[in-house]
Amino acid sequence: MSPNPVHTSAELGAVASVLAEPTAPTLPLSKLAPEAALKRLELTIVRRLEGFLHGDHQGLLPGPGSELNDARPYVPGQDDVRKIDWAVTARTTIPYVRDTIADRELEIWALLDATPSMNWGTEGVTKRDLGIAAIATIGFLSARQGDRFGGLIMRPETIKRLPAQAGRNALYALLRRMLTEPIVPDHSRGTITLASGIEKLSRTERRRGMRVLVSDFLTPGDFELNPDVPPDWERPIQHLAVRNQVLAVEVVDRHEIEFPDVGDLLIRDPETNFERYINTSDTAARDRMDAASAAQRERIRAALRRAGAAHIQLRTDRDWVHDIARFVMSYRRTAAMIHMPPQGVTR
Repeated sequence: MSPNPVHTSAELGAVASVLAEPTAPTLPLSKLAPEAALKRLELTIVRRLEGFLHGDHQGLLPGPGSELNDARPYVPGQDDVRKIDWAVTARTTIPYVRDTIADRELEIWALLDATPSMNWGTEGVTKRDLGIAAIATIGFLSARQGDRFGGLIMRPETIKRLPAQAGRNALYALLRRMLTEPIVPDHSRGTITLASGIEKLSRTERRRGMRVLVSDFLTPGDFELNPDVPPDWERPIQHLAVRNQVLAVEVVDRHEIEFPDVGDLLIRDPETNFERYINTSDTAARDRMDAASAAQRERIRAALRRAGAAHIQLRTDRDWVHDIARFVMSYRRTAAMIHMPPQGVTR
């Protein structure tokens, strides 16, 4: 037997992301969210469209809805002249019709942070894939209601939009697109930040509904630990939460918050040029790192609480389905209080 066996990336799983940049997902599509474990759960929705939904399920009979949607150019012979929007037609001098949408249909959008800081993990799954698993679990909880589910993949250089559709097959297609999205290499340059990604979600998806933000909520170069100092993404979440029900899913790795005793360790930021060797065998040094990490996570919790978003933290070393199930059961009692709209703003 060789004294120094060579392990393949497949054998190492997510641990390979510590040794080198990952090149493939660490979770198969079939294991993202076991549907059998979710049959008795239902995600509580308290802020729906322009008011409360008439019912929790779609009607049995097909037909046009009563909620107004966007205007589009009139097509002779196909559109009903009774649907012409005369106000828009007068402004543009071109005939426009106003579409309607089903009033019992909820639209849920998930923003996945796919920046380099999400590409590693030490407990069998990377943070990126754990985030996709969270989206899958929430998607299955909402798919039984006939709701539409869409997604945005946030990369440093662009944001990819996956249109909202209803049904399990559409949800599986969305999850497959997220899993097969090319891994963002370390130190990739771009102008897209978490704050600008949330602003784009708020600006482009105007119909009220539920918004799911999946990220580690770490901003490159932000070393602030004071919970009273708001991060740059707090205000965009506040704006998003005025019209929508917002669920923030914070994904972390165990060794980001509990530094191991492994001797000299190179701490490297995949999004900046920061690198430093730390002697993790030094108890005092380890305690200082753990305290700084705890303060960082407390600042994130405080910012999300001030922004009016529900918050769940998922760890790569825990069963995410169990954690989400426990969150959903407690969420039923607290959702209405968490998402109370500002004074003067209706649900």
